[in-house]
Amino acid sequence: MSQLLEVTPEGLFCPPGRFHIDPWRPVERAVITHAHSDHARGGSRAYLAAHSGAPFLRGRLGEDLPLETVGWGEERRMEGVSVSLHPAGHIRGSAQVRVEYRGEVWVVSGDYKLQPDATAESFEPVSCHTFISECTFGLPVYRWPDPAQVAEEMMGWWTENRARGRTSVLFAYSLGKAQRALSLLDPGVGPILAHGAIRRMTDLYRQEGVDLPLLGEANRQTVQGAEGGALVLAPPSAAGGSWLRSLGATSTAFASGWMRIRGTRRRRGADRGFVLSDHADWDGLLQAVEATGASRVDLTHGTTTAMTRYLRERGLDARALATPFQGEGGAESPDEAESRDEVASLEGSEPATGVDPVEEGRSTGAGGGASLEPPTPGTEP
Repeated sequence: MSQLLEVTPEGLFCPPGRFHIDPWRPVERAVITHAHSDHARGGSRAYLAAHSGAPFLRGRLGEDLPLETVGWGEERRMEGVSVSLHPAGHIRGSAQVRVEYRGEVWVVSGDYKLQPDATAESFEPVSCHTFISECTFGLPVYRWPDPAQVAEEMMGWWTENRARGRTSVLFAYSLGKAQRALSLLDPGVGPILAHGAIRRMTDLYRQEGVDLPLLGEANRQTVQGAEGGALVLAPPSAAGGSWLRSLGATSTAFASGWMRIRGTRRRRGADRGFVLSDHADWDGLLQAVEATGASRVDLTHGTTTAMTRYLRERGLDARALATPFQGEGGAESPDEAESRDEVASLEGSEPATGVDPVEEGRSTGAGGGASLEPPTPGTEP
């Protein structure tokens, strides 16, 4: 089997097609899976992405972005290589990249999930010989509850806080997670307000035809005017800052897959944690791999050791691939690294050392031994 895609200092590269996928440095041609800042970076000369992902890319990288868009499954030829994009289910407009050359097919998953989500196109399995899959939550302890159950828990928390006169503040990434959480909330309980970063991205979702409740601006006046009855959506970066303190008496919660592990909520200082992730869980990863029919699986993001071993035991050619992509929507926080250590101890495997997946991959010989020095991964606003 040829090496149709390889890791270079600029990112994942297709030599015969002369393009990169989600490069972390400026390149001539970039194929982008989605608009999160650890996958979409500025400075490249030309970009290709899915139609429905374009508003978010332009919102992040500028309206003058040299961007070409394609519909789902629409083929583009690059130096004789066939490239097409297929829904990944991660956030609105997130794509898997199918690459075909001389009868060989590789698929780069980007970030993905299989759970239903009213705000994103559903994951579409794509048959291939080699599947490059994210593995952010690649341990058996990560199994997601039904989103309807999570919605019920969030609504119960909000209702209880309202009865106590305490504003409910739910931390969620501004692009994708916040909109998904919003789609699960009942605006009849009280006003839903949001930090400016979330309102801006939610407006883009509405422009794309996604039906979401209207959001008021979250500030001292609007929150205090709701007398503890409001639910406020805010990005994690707002936790513990002056903006949060200005809201008065609050109860805080995080929406994240990392909430599946005990201690994460405590370390973040939140009152509640809701298990809601825009990445595949252990079962979802296995289901996606099986659906592709791939004989080779390269794993990237987070904890890859357990999944690699599991797939090898089932006869697949599985390995870790060194890239800097990590976490939910951006750089892995210290809390998330500690959560991975905690999970490793639960599973009886070697704890992580706090290094990112690039360093972890280099130490295990992943990525063909490529020596990479990527910049610090981007974080969500």
